[in-house]
Amino acid sequence: MDRYIGIDLGTSSVKTLLIGENGIEKSVSRDYPVQYPQTGWSEQEPLDWYSRTVDALKELIAGTEPATVRALAFSGQMHGLVMLDRNDESLRPAILWNDGRSVDEVATLNGEVGESFLLRNTGNIAFAGFTAPKLMWVRKHEPQIFSQAVKIMLPKDYLAYRFTGVFATDVSDASGTLYFDVRNRCWSRPMLDLLGIDESVLPAVHESREVIGTLLPALAAELGLPDGVAVVIGGGDNACSAVGTGAVRDGDCNLSLGTSGTIFVETKEHRYDEHSAIHAFCSASGAYHYLACILSAASCQKWWRKTVLGADYDFSGAERWLGKNEVLFLPYLMGERSPINDPQAKAMFYGMSMNTTADEMSLAVLEGVAFALKQNLEIIRSLGVNVTTSAICGGGAKNALWLRIVADCLNVTLQVPDNEEGGALGAALLAAQGVLPAEEYRDFAGRFYGVRETVEPEPDLVAYYDERFGQYLQLYRK
Repeated sequence: MDRYIGIDLGTSSVKTLLIGENGIEKSVSRDYPVQYPQTGWSEQEPLDWYSRTVDALKELIAGTEPATVRALAFSGQMHGLVMLDRNDESLRPAILWNDGRSVDEVATLNGEVGESFLLRNTGNIAFAGFTAPKLMWVRKHEPQIFSQAVKIMLPKDYLAYRFTGVFATDVSDASGTLYFDVRNRCWSRPMLDLLGIDESVLPAVHESREVIGTLLPALAAELGLPDGVAVVIGGGDNACSAVGTGAVRDGDCNLSLGTSGTIFVETKEHRYDEHSAIHAFCSASGAYHYLACILSAASCQKWWRKTVLGADYDFSGAERWLGKNEVLFLPYLMGERSPINDPQAKAMFYGMSMNTTADEMSLAVLEGVAFALKQNLEIIRSLGVNVTTSAICGGGAKNALWLRIVADCLNVTLQVPDNEEGGALGAALLAAQGVLPAEEYRDFAGRFYGVRETVEPEPDLVAYYDERFGQYLQLYRK
């Protein structure tokens, strides 16, 4: 029986997953530290990624017949900046996706360079999380390091390079650099000129399912694997999570109610909205996707329950206010990313009176997050993508009331998948896709796409939330 490995390089840990014909067989994770050398900075040592991944793989493979492992692939935290010198040593710690030091560079890109220039050449506008502003910061503040860089890569691609000796990336991860031409699936020459880098310092670009090489013999021996195990490049974490939930066809959607909230919508055509902070990226399926991120989702629920109420509030009393709540909540506890791109935006309650109860405010918190998701989804729908059904995952999806609210507010049928392995499962499936014939892969992947629960929107509440949504939109504008 053939087996496949997915490696998900996250922000706080790496997760390895082994799958086969009988489904998910084993998962092993390893933590590593994040460094915060200054306020707003976030860094990691690439060597930690490698050592912890190798350690996790050893445990994952133990007890498995090594000859059955055919391929492995990567999912990774996006936007991070890794810079190597001519000896393949890291010139500095990797600057992570959630690092905010490049605020001035973002202002320069969106302002002086211009959003129209960025959209025309990359399909996206600048965010502090993206890689290009980080490169500009290094060029300005650490010119010696910038001049010594002979390889510039993303986090998961560092692992791929260490595993194979092949300098490669994929289209989905490269889309988040802001120096990649998303429409044409190649590096953007105008952006490289602007940044002062040559294409020779960047990896070759592949589709997410492509085999880039095999495990280096020394590493294969250390892991106890045979020679010839194929390495598939994989993709960015959201693109891989979409593969893991089966959101790979035009119009397919994957919602995440994690600490932050994301909307991933697959589309066969590349288009972007000029007036909103919604990303237009290449997908791991060979097409494109829209990605919207709201910075506070399940974190709003946790804040309200733990910090404000100071008790293990279960939201059961809030349900009786469905369809008649007069309180609105703007969920900008950490500013907001999509679609307004305003780090200074603030959260607020609106519509309270002397009769307002904690249950009404609790319901408003859940509804506010749903409205924030709806605001992004409506923009995506305006670009011609018809979204009627969505997978949903993340800690917030365990709240049955929240599932009802999201289904009604967004007017989508929600499907809770059997498996919630996210990026690691998507990477493992990409590993399988890289080495299996197309029809055989479709049969194999279908075993992982079971649905545990379906939540249908209720027409009366859909109409109610459509009306309330108009009131919600006025809050930030005012």
